[in-house]
Amino acid sequence: MYRGVKCKHIWAVEFSHILRKQVEKQVIIKSLNTQLCVICGSENIVRHGVSHNKYGDIQRFNCKDCGKRFTSNLGFEGMKASPQIITSALQLYFTGESLRNVKKFLKLQGVNVTHVTIYQWIKKYVGLMEKYLDQIKPNVSDTWRADEIYLKIKGDKKYLFAVMDDQTRFWIAQEVAESKFRHDARKIFQQAKEATNTKPKTLITDGLPAYSDAYKKEFWTINKETRTQHIRHIHIQNDMNNNKMERINGEIRDREKTMRGLKKVDTPILKGYQIFHNYIREHEGLDGKTPAEACGITVEGSNKWKTIIENASHVQTINRANHVQQT
Repeated sequence: MYRGVKCKHIWAVEFSHILRKQVEKQVIIKSLNTQLCVICGSENIVRHGVSHNKYGDIQRFNCKDCGKRFTSNLGFEGMKASPQIITSALQLYFTGESLRNVKKFLKLQGVNVTHVTIYQWIKKYVGLMEKYLDQIKPNVSDTWRADEIYLKIKGDKKYLFAVMDDQTRFWIAQEVAESKFRHDARKIFQQAKEATNTKPKTLITDGLPAYSDAYKKEFWTINKETRTQHIRHIHIQNDMNNNKMERINGEIRDREKTMRGLKKVDTPILKGYQIFHNYIREHEGLDGKTPAEACGITVEGSNKWKTIIENASHVQTINRANHVQQT
């Protein structure tokens, strides 16, 4: 009060408040405990027979509290292949292998499946994980980058627009467009704001007019304090380059070459690669962390694919149970 400066106690209290806010933003996707009921979380469960198939036996359980039955392979019910085989196929495919190369690898493990079956696995589990992960809001920075890359879909030239967080490399949103210059980029900016519940202080793009038009509609405000700064003159060198965004474009290009082009606009491959980039792939530029970890989202377990799938299926099971009770 008398010196007009903060003492060490005030600094300690302010630091504590900041630390608490950071901890509150942390999201942990935990490995599920199969010894608990997946519906109500009760420990009062008993074994309820074994499900047999040619790939092994699966233990079934019954909860005495809620009366529901469940299996120990949450998220992989009804699948002939084991969770380890399915998640290995996902990992191999999104690290760059073709469907047929993944098929050859699985054959060495004693699993004979077609490349079509592997694609069906990708389609099923990408859709399941996407619905679950869309509910988690990443703690991104206040600087975003946007760029576009052309793709071949059914032999036709399309453009993939993407928005990425500058600090964490988190791939926030994506959209496939028919044209580069006539496309309305406003939708992808709306998706990015919805995915993060925030907007950036700085937006870095190239000189494409679509970005400038969308920026004026989504981010420009009369109040300078709340207005997003738009940097649209990108140079090869200095701080205004777009090398971080070009790195994502390179990853997508490598994946597309292996596939020899995409087959349809609403393919699950692009969404699947976005999940792989954000939650599975470790980045050297982030000191070995994934973009999700840099955003405060930790996926536990050695098999992150399995952890995400189990949690996504768990949430889906609870939602179905609640819907049945309401009806």
